[in-house]
Amino acid sequence: MATTHKTRMLIIGSGPAGLSAAIYGARAGMQPIVVQGLQPGGQLTITTDVENYPGFRDVIQGPWLMQEMQAQAEHVGTRMMWDTILDVTMDGSPFRATGDSGDVYEGDVLVIATGAQAKWLGVPGEQELSGKGVSACATCDGFFYRGKKVVVIGGGNTAVEEALYLTNHSTDVTLIHRRDSLRAEKILQDRLHAHPNIKVLWNQKVDSFVSEDGKGLTGVKLIDTVTGEQSIALTDGAFVAIGHAPATELFKGKLELDDSGYIVVEPGTPKTAIPGVFACGDVMDHTYRQAVTAAGTGCMAALDAERFLADLDYKATQTVEA
Repeated sequence: MATTHKTRMLIIGSGPAGLSAAIYGARAGMQPIVVQGLQPGGQLTITTDVENYPGFRDVIQGPWLMQEMQAQAEHVGTRMMWDTILDVTMDGSPFRATGDSGDVYEGDVLVIATGAQAKWLGVPGEQELSGKGVSACATCDGFFYRGKKVVVIGGGNTAVEEALYLTNHSTDVTLIHRRDSLRAEKILQDRLHAHPNIKVLWNQKVDSFVSEDGKGLTGVKLIDTVTGEQSIALTDGAFVAIGHAPATELFKGKLELDDSGYIVVEPGTPKTAIPGVFACGDVMDHTYRQAVTAAGTGCMAALDAERFLADLDYKATQTVEA
């Protein structure tokens, strides 16, 4: 039987942004509910080594960090819900969200922290061979290619990080990039070029993923972006690492989105165009997309939500007195 859960602060998403908002919201007495979604803990749950999150001298593990964040949020009074939101009504406070379970969640304020998802190339063989040699997560699937030949496709931070990670499992890693230079941070590029087990194929565009036996990936068909020459890069595993797209399908037609699909907020704040609705983390950040910045905007969302509710309560008091 469906249940209606009511709270002062409803949070959709459970990555660093959502859990940080929950921690601050709970400490402010808003008794937040966090609906965790399809990927509880967000992208950090598929990230192994984390060395740039403040407060930790040594390398920490992404899943461990998210477990600690969730435990902290629960310790101060957050309710965690294992559900996926299918529909949201944002006509005004209270805001209503309907879950896949059939349960309804009502919040006087709504914090959107749904994050981002991996992008795909959209070329032949990609989806057909997904899980059969093609992946978008080296930390999830790299173990299956121990001692095998692997390629990584992309030229940004994600691609370089994936390539470096895969050297934990393979001595034959190739980075394929459609341009003649990388977009990744210099420190990552330096590590990549210094690694003896990584080579780079420049000016190569992926045309398709190839399977000779129809059962699993055997190679990647490439087209040289300068000469037009075609070639096949033989490989056991291919990791697509071309970035992420914000998880905003749920909010199309309900909130303003930019050309890339990110939620538009008031500059320097997590405030959307709808009073009482806030967006934080990767769902609104197309520039930084870091765990620490996501956590920071989650804090901002909670503080602004607290101010919004205080104003709402004050106006209600004035109406009663009048």
